[in-house]
Amino acid sequence: MPDASAWRIALPHTAAAVPLARALVRAALAEGAAPSADADTAELLTAELVANAVEHTAGGDPIELVVELLGGGCQVEVHDGDPRPPGDLTARPDDTHPDPWQEHGRGLLLIRALSSGCGHRRTARGKAVWFTLPARRTAV
Repeated sequence: MPDASAWRIALPHTAAAVPLARALVRAALAEGAAPSADADTAELLTAELVANAVEHTAGGDPIELVVELLGGGCQVEVHDGDPRPPGDLTARPDDTHPDPWQEHGRGLLLIRALSSGCGHRRTARGKAVWFTLPARRTAV
């Protein structure tokens, strides 16, 4: 089984959590010894998950970010205190594209489209929403 490294941080339940989360993901991917996932994509998808947690959960409880480096890429999880599932993270046959003129509604679509896997699960304190990215291929 490949070695894994993990970073875990509590983020404030404010918009300030988004740039903090992006910085942690970039630092974690830069420090990994194995080929890592694309940092730009990881930052974008992390920002979407954290922004959703801040916007759609009540209270001031911190949001937790977990970044796990795997031999084949990375997994990013965002934990919040609301047990309700997020909008649908899995593609449906009747899936429609969001209205490009609307301010909201594209984040989960981006996560579905750009990640190699995504989903959510209940936790003892609410839920975790996650995505995975494969390692970038290295030039030979």
